[in-house]
Amino acid sequence: MKISVIIPAYNEEATIADIIKTVKKVSKLDSIIVVSDGSTDRTVEIARSLGVNVCEMERNIGKGAAIMKGFEKTDSEILLFLDADLVGLKTKHINALVNPIIKNLSDMTIGIFSKGRLITDLPQLIMPYLSGQRAMKREIINLIQDMDLLNYGLEIAITKTVKKHDYRVTKVKLINLTQVIKEEKYGIVKGTKKRLQMYLDIVKQLKN
Repeated sequence: MKISVIIPAYNEEATIADIIKTVKKVSKLDSIIVVSDGSTDRTVEIARSLGVNVCEMERNIGKGAAIMKGFEKTDSEILLFLDADLVGLKTKHINALVNPIIKNLSDMTIGIFSKGRLITDLPQLIMPYLSGQRAMKREIINLIQDMDLLNYGLEIAITKTVKKHDYRVTKVKLINLTQVIKEEKYGIVKGTKKRLQMYLDIVKQLKN
């Protein structure tokens, strides 16, 4: 079974190189697709210099739409989704996410930060279904309608689809992994606005 990694990225020049270099160390992965969601920094340049498939969006279209673009670029049976702002990603984290799918012990895995930073560990401990680190069988994504309109509600839509169709889900602890939070990336004011938009997207999906 082929495995593709899809990494949606919006202005992630500070972290994208380390993530790609780590992913490339895992030989069982067949392709790496970075979807630049309207990035205006060096994200695209860095990703291309590392020899991965880059899908470049001219404008910011949102996480759901970016992942859909990546999904359309591959026919792999197993998909691994990783955020582009991870800090501390190791090959052991990737293997922990994909191995249960490869061995057919699970249909989807959800990565939960643990022992990284409290500011990123706690939200995932409380709401694990919001994690962007997931591996799953392609058939799950095929069931999601209007994925390009979901933005930050994508993880909720995936979780609801999995529950509806009784897919097997495994939670995987990602020890010592964290990510750059929005307030660190954009500053307090802009970061808070983006966080509120994320929560609005999530609430919208919860109501559907």
